[in-house]
Amino acid sequence: MTSSVLSQFTDEKYLSLETYRKTGAPIRTPVWFAEENGLLYVYSIADAGKVKRIRNNSKVRVAPCDMRGGLKGEWIDAQARILEGAEADTVNHLLDQKYGLMKKFGNLTSKLLGRKRTFISIQPG
Repeated sequence: MTSSVLSQFTDEKYLSLETYRKTGAPIRTPVWFAEENGLLYVYSIADAGKVKRIRNNSKVRVAPCDMRGGLKGEWIDAQARILEGAEADTVNHLLDQKYGLMKKFGNLTSKLLGRKRTFISIQPG
């Protein structure tokens, strides 16, 4: 990882992504992630609640966690952005590299079920 702010994510497999409902209520979701050049990247099914919440409010918080969402580090304030085109393809490749066959199986399953995926960039700060 390139930033000391992100050093707590080194060698972690999950991060907790905290997004916000229109009421301001926080919702935390453990997700797979990849890091490159000081940015964190995650993906989701396009119509998932977290994607809808990010479209309404790009302010998020992230922290390393276990697969059930148990925190393993400190929260970091960040801004999320929905990616498209070549950026999304690059992020998909990064996640494929990190998670290997499990991620590639998920890609196949999503394709067979007709689920569109969305890729998200998270910039700390």
